[in-house]
Amino acid sequence: MQRFSLEKRRERTRIVLVPTMGSLHEGHLSLIRRAKTKAGKNGLVVVTIFVNRTQFGPGEDFGRYPRTERRDLSLCRDAGADVVFIPDDADIYPASTDTRFSCHVEETKLSKGMEGASRPSHFRGVTTVVAKLFNLTQPDIAIFGAKDFQQAAVIRRMVRDLDFPVKIEVAPTVREPDGLAMSSRNAYLTPAERKQATVLYRAIALARKNVRERGPFLAGKLKKIVATRIALEPDAELDYVDFFNPETLQPEKRVSKGAQMALAVRIGQTRLIDNGQM
Repeated sequence: MQRFSLEKRRERTRIVLVPTMGSLHEGHLSLIRRAKTKAGKNGLVVVTIFVNRTQFGPGEDFGRYPRTERRDLSLCRDAGADVVFIPDDADIYPASTDTRFSCHVEETKLSKGMEGASRPSHFRGVTTVVAKLFNLTQPDIAIFGAKDFQQAAVIRRMVRDLDFPVKIEVAPTVREPDGLAMSSRNAYLTPAERKQATVLYRAIALARKNVRERGPFLAGKLKKIVATRIALEPDAELDYVDFFNPETLQPEKRVSKGAQMALAVRIGQTRLIDNGQM
């Protein structure tokens, strides 16, 4: 993969990367189609599929994360990908095939709250694998989805601080008709849980309505409103909800129009995340 990419770079071929963990859905496919446009007529779209064990914490769903390689390859082809790179653990972590990898990349500021607080080792796994994928695929542009808002911010900071010659683009979240953000983990939901899962989107809409109709809102009070709405769903359990500056990710004490909201909710045994602007 690296030799191929370096050869293409020498030929001045633009490479656009879409990193994924597979189990592709329309959200991923929208990124691939966007990458095709960015690559242009003579560019290359590279999609990576790798379920990265180092970003899963103890007791999380690494073992049961959906793996649908044959289907994913077909979807990549139809969406316009030119290359699909599917490494295994030994390719990405050659020093060890488990989590005792000895060299890591870790962002230490933007990764501390929200997902970082709830899943302490998660972002170290993300930044390490993304740095390695950048080195292996040599992209000019890498495209990520806005559903993982904090992840995109962390990766942008890593690229800036470590001088990766990669432009990071963040594409809008793709949603189901009822508002649920598309996610590979949605496949875990039972029919009853699937109906309840729309509470994440409804909570964002409720917070936005309060902010836009009633002006700046105390964050603590708004969190209580969101928590109360989520508690109405019998299988929903709030992990966190935060309101923050979209550039710095610093918490907002008073929430105004333009602030960002992020939340994580467990629906039954499935943990879902979402975010939106106020």
